[in-house]
Amino acid sequence: MSHEISAAGPSLRAGLGRWKLLGLGLILPGAVLVLWQIFGQLGYISDLLFPTPLVILKAFAGLAQSGDLWDHFRISAVRALAGFALGGSLGLLFGILVGLFAKVEKMFDPTLQMIRMIPSLAVVPLFILWFGIGEESKILLIAKGAFFPLYINTYLGIRNVDNKWFEVTRVLGYSRIQQIRRLVIPAALPNILLGTRLSIGLSWLGLVVAELIASTSGVGYMMSDARQFADTPVVFVGIIVFAAAGLITDYIVRLGERRLLRWKESYSR
Repeated sequence: MSHEISAAGPSLRAGLGRWKLLGLGLILPGAVLVLWQIFGQLGYISDLLFPTPLVILKAFAGLAQSGDLWDHFRISAVRALAGFALGGSLGLLFGILVGLFAKVEKMFDPTLQMIRMIPSLAVVPLFILWFGIGEESKILLIAKGAFFPLYINTYLGIRNVDNKWFEVTRVLGYSRIQQIRRLVIPAALPNILLGTRLSIGLSWLGLVVAELIASTSGVGYMMSDARQFADTPVVFVGIIVFAAAGLITDYIVRLGERRLLRWKESYSR
């Protein structure tokens, strides 16, 4: 019996350690919410600008019960994922090509870096003129933001591969495709996954820009519509939904990161 307890000790301590870290992480936001509620009830904070957490919670419950929140969120999630799929896949492809071939780098990288420096807000009017206010302009705007983190991180990951490993693959007689599949992608995977996390985050940011400026549906539109009627609790609900969605998608990628990179010591803990 004692042997079983001692054997289960490390896993039990690890579980308690995770809960302890989670509790430490909740101290600051929990204290902020409590103080926010107290100061709001005492009248030290404007109800119009900063409604109390309980008021925001009631607004969230009302939107959830009516179904409006889920309808808007479903539309927003599809847009964000479609934009990420388009921009992220192109970023990965161009990152591999530019990282592997110097001629491709000279041909495409200067132009891509110039486009990267253009703020997303600056191209919104053009996208609306070219593609209208339909789904195409929104998805392309999101894709623009999702493209560059994966592109840059994939490129850097490939360029950081030691040239000695390329020489080994040549000695082993690897074809170019085998070299990419067995050496380049695994070696650059930590950078690619980092770029994926950043791209997903920027996809949600691009979604906010797209829906706040030109949209008739989605969480961003819900926030913009509430702002016009000074319905601040609904605006806070939208902010919380975007924050939660971004956090959940980032956590999913991190889980995949741990599985794919468990061979690295830094990811095995």
